[in-house]
Amino acid sequence: MPSRAEIKAYIASQQGRVGKREIARAFRLGPEHRVALRGILRSLAHEGEVAPAGARRFRAPGRLPEAAVVQITGTDRDGDPIGRPVEWEGEGPVPMVLMAPEPRGRAALAPGQRVLAKLRPIGGNKYEGRTLKRLGESAPRVLGLLRASEDVRHEGALRLVPTDRRAKAEWLVPEGETMGAEPGEICLAEPLPQSLHRAPYGLKPVRIVERLGRMGDARSVSLICLYTHDIPQVFPPEALEQARKARGVALGRRTDLRDLPLVTIDGEDARDFDDAVFAEPVEGGGLRLVVAIADVAWYVRPGTPLDVEARKRGNSCYFPDRVVPMLPEALSNGWCSLKPREERGCLFVEMQIDPQGRKIAHRFGRGLMRSFARLTYTEVQQARDEGSTPEGVPPGLIDALYEAFGALLGARRDRGTLDLDLPERKVVLDEAGKVAEIKPRPRLDSHRLIEEFMVLANVAAAEELERLRQPAQYRVHAPPGDEKLENLRGFLSTLGLSLKPGGELRPADLDAVLQQVVGTEAAAQVNEAVLRAQSQAEYSPDNIGHFGLALPKYAHFTSPIRRYADLMVHRALITGLKLGLGGLGDGEAAEFEATAEHITATERRAALAERDAIDRYLAAYMADKIGARFAARISGVTRFGLFVTVIENGASGLVPIATLPDDYWVHDETAQALIGRRTHRRFTLAQPVEVVLVEATPITGGMVFALAGEGPSRHGTGRQDGRTSSRKPGRRR
Repeated sequence: MPSRAEIKAYIASQQGRVGKREIARAFRLGPEHRVALRGILRSLAHEGEVAPAGARRFRAPGRLPEAAVVQITGTDRDGDPIGRPVEWEGEGPVPMVLMAPEPRGRAALAPGQRVLAKLRPIGGNKYEGRTLKRLGESAPRVLGLLRASEDVRHEGALRLVPTDRRAKAEWLVPEGETMGAEPGEICLAEPLPQSLHRAPYGLKPVRIVERLGRMGDARSVSLICLYTHDIPQVFPPEALEQARKARGVALGRRTDLRDLPLVTIDGEDARDFDDAVFAEPVEGGGLRLVVAIADVAWYVRPGTPLDVEARKRGNSCYFPDRVVPMLPEALSNGWCSLKPREERGCLFVEMQIDPQGRKIAHRFGRGLMRSFARLTYTEVQQARDEGSTPEGVPPGLIDALYEAFGALLGARRDRGTLDLDLPERKVVLDEAGKVAEIKPRPRLDSHRLIEEFMVLANVAAAEELERLRQPAQYRVHAPPGDEKLENLRGFLSTLGLSLKPGGELRPADLDAVLQQVVGTEAAAQVNEAVLRAQSQAEYSPDNIGHFGLALPKYAHFTSPIRRYADLMVHRALITGLKLGLGGLGDGEAAEFEATAEHITATERRAALAERDAIDRYLAAYMADKIGARFAARISGVTRFGLFVTVIENGASGLVPIATLPDDYWVHDETAQALIGRRTHRRFTLAQPVEVVLVEATPITGGMVFALAGEGPSRHGTGRQDGRTSSRKPGRRR
């Protein structure tokens, strides 16, 4: 195999996009190298060393593809149109595109138009563009909060405050363009031609096109996040009708599990129950485990309206005030929810483990089950601690579940997994949708019990699909990239810590570092740094293993109600095991790679939306606490300041660099610190600090803090003379 550097250099040497086939041909690689090559390319893409350029193709970063969408921004001295790419992932300035004149008889391109253009580099960060297709006018919508305009020259006009905290300016809504909306409403707007509406202070005019409700109403926060991240909310009528017609399944050729005491264990506020568990000791040592999962594939067949919409959504999205499900409620909370004492179709896996928690056998099947009880994590933990038995649960089942958990936990330790200690918090709302409480999210052994059962079932699914030679949608997690790993080593060295030198990095090596700081002041700091060094997990039909779990094979099987990847795994198992209807559709296997990229993107989209919602709820909760002091930790270090997180409730915000104590501050990226050149004072990741809340803006979720008892800097920051290493000083802002 060629090295990472050789592959990167080859891609950089090519003018346009490069596919895996071209790379394999250039280095004379055979089929046996396919998975390793994919792993290297994914790792390079994760670290920004190469840029994805369409399906299975890559290009050098900082370079435009052979064809791209270009927005026309104006004209040059000769009157020819110039533009810029709509998407630019490079670190330098956005390239200029000089568009070739249009053919005779076709209207010239005008500012605001978008075209698909064929591009050719001409030097000096410029490209020549030739129109392939006109795409129409650019009319990006703006989501914002209406407020009254104080400008007397525009009586009747309103202002629109963007919900995006990155937006630098407000917009003007002229009289007659409000759709009847009033101050305090959340609205979608479209830009208007500035020539028709002259606005003060350089404000650009917009017109309201949709009224979404009042800020402060129940569900207003999640509504903002759904629109911001373009998450579908309404099911097509065809999908709803298909779900409405769904009915229960008959026993037929299914395995009858109705007398097996399977139980569901979920949170108190859970509404969909897609997994049930059972355990019992077996003669001669070890245990028999059964994990039963809702048979979503029976109801969601490939190519149907339900399937098209489920794939589009990719996953469910969870907010403090609502769930946006992947499937309509008739399925997610109905026929695909394993409700107690109701018959439900399921896919199940029966597994046998030895006393050390090692899986020695497994068997998949399609069954008909009836949950014996709907239990909560708290109930199960209490039953274990008190030696009691919840209602509806056979005696001994709770003990057997915990015995299996203990064995699986031992196997996990033997594998050497990466176990980060990162506390989570839960936002609790009152009946009016306001934040009533922010409390730590409990982490009980009952939570970990279910996690271990699900991990084992997912491993069995991946192994079974390989045995059956069926396509699999693996859940893969690459090891940290070289650059991130070097940054982590540098950071750990500032604390007197080090990673095991040389050789291939294992998750156990990172966990060994974490164990050294358990119970110390550096624990939070090191956990944060190790987390930041990780790559993001994703879906892929090519297996590279799961680094964090220290597993060579892993595929999500246990949540097809809320993850499309799991539904694909169910279909592949049904096809491979010849379990009846609901298997893979014609041509579906050929789309596994494209679908993997799509559902990885929708998963990350949902995570961003969920995080944005929490930020806005926290900002609303903190809005009446301006001037209050809080104990906090530094959660991010940048050239423009410090990000801090309040310890008691998880609220996060920025301490601008201009408010730091008087010094000349230099950003040391390796040490993840701001260092005072004159005083040598350091602010480092996870360092405890006391802060004062200066500003909280619920509409954007933004918060600004200042260090308590510290005066602002008079010197700001600057660049160290002659230094071009990983230290990146920032300028005062």
